[in-house]
Amino acid sequence: MHSIEEKRVYGDREGATTAYVASAIGVVRVRVAGDTVGEFGLCERCTARDIATTDDAVAIATDEDVRVARLEDEEDEESFAETGFGPAVAVGADGDELLAAAPDGRVARRPVGATEWTDLEGEAVAAVRAIDGDLVGTESGVYRVRDGGLDHAGLTDVRDVSAAGVPLAATAEGLYELGNGWMAIREGPFDAVSAAPRAEPRTLTRAHAVAGEEIYGYAGDDGWVELPDASEPVVDVGYGETVYAVTEAGTFLAAAEDGWRPHPIGVREVTGLAIR
Repeated sequence: MHSIEEKRVYGDREGATTAYVASAIGVVRVRVAGDTVGEFGLCERCTARDIATTDDAVAIATDEDVRVARLEDEEDEESFAETGFGPAVAVGADGDELLAAAPDGRVARRPVGATEWTDLEGEAVAAVRAIDGDLVGTESGVYRVRDGGLDHAGLTDVRDVSAAGVPLAATAEGLYELGNGWMAIREGPFDAVSAAPRAEPRTLTRAHAVAGEEIYGYAGDDGWVELPDASEPVVDVGYGETVYAVTEAGTFLAAAEDGWRPHPIGVREVTGLAIR
């Protein structure tokens, strides 16, 4: 007999969560319910450098263009269309607006329903590595999107950023949060950082940071605590009913009471994870 979770991901999908994994061969759609992984399959073939979601769209940064699929509900099949941005290395969402970065450091914005990209003013930035909300993480530090331009906001060698609740940055030197300036949380190289997107301003509810195979979780008054290792280098973390993560080697992880529940999804060179 199937469990309730299995019926939700293999049956009518009601209540299931849709996750998207970006990889070197394309985007994999993964249906999950709680810590149970169900259907998964390639929904767009491309070299996906990054991925992001809004309430009604999925966007991917590829070697040719930023492609966007509009979605009205959970049953919609993805149909990705080119947007005219050109080759992209990173894409992110700030509300219903997309931000994208080109290999030469150009950063532009575009409302999901619009047809044109608008370049942000100022000089091109060095080696964009991540975009989340109004934060852009680059080799030369964090930039914030303000008044149609980019303002340098500190740090160096930034590998990932998270804008929800309390701004966070993963850098080659440590994990930082933005308060009265950037304050160090933990020392050492960090690769990725994420926070639940619905957090109230200046508040963290669920947040995680990754250093290789090590994963740290925000635990309120207890600060940041080390969680069970993933046994493979983790690329990204996302949030639904539980916490999800994906490894560079293509293992989808769902947090369960006894640790991470792994599920290979058949791709390698994974670059990102986005949850609808």
